[in-house]
Amino acid sequence: MTAAVVAGLLAGYGIAIPVGAVGAHLVAVAARSPWRTAAGAALGIATADGVYALVAVVGGAALVPLLAPVAAPLRWVSAGVLLVLAAASARTALRAHRAGTPPGERPVTAPHRAFWTFLGITVLNPMTVLYFTALVLGGHATTGPAEGAVFVAAAFAASASWQLLLASTGTLLGHALTGARARLLTGLASSGLIAVLAVGLVV
Repeated sequence: MTAAVVAGLLAGYGIAIPVGAVGAHLVAVAARSPWRTAAGAALGIATADGVYALVAVVGGAALVPLLAPVAAPLRWVSAGVLLVLAAASARTALRAHRAGTPPGERPVTAPHRAFWTFLGITVLNPMTVLYFTALVLGGHATTGPAEGAVFVAAAFAASASWQLLLASTGTLLGHALTGARARLLTGLASSGLIAVLAVGLVV
């Protein structure tokens, strides 16, 4: 059972720690939102990782031939969604800057809406399920149902802890960068990073 916990933690941190487009967007949202909104977004990402870990444990080898034909189209869909997010984030930052809206008067996204939004965009990434499937098929998970459940729970816990750390970092960054110009620049920078990483999915 301990081996399943360790394997799950390593798998969860392995998929979560490399900060990609979704992680960058999480930090950007956290920088301009209350912590509860950022936490909702972080748990949405972690839930997607946990679901994909469960799918990998349950599906095993059957997933590979099913995912291979749709991996490329999913990458294009994921890139398109991320580009839309980048554009929307940049537009929001520009509008707030032009209107001179103080941070406390900006619309606040509800935590449950942030959760579902980030769950949706994370699920679009086919590499997550392929990653967990490779680990399961490689023997890094376990064979029994109890060990499989522990592996999935540990993977979710690892991802959640890292995403909550990113959310907290973004919130602290937002508190530190209270100037209008600083918020504009960080908003545009995060949008640019999301766009570059989105293009990288298909190039």
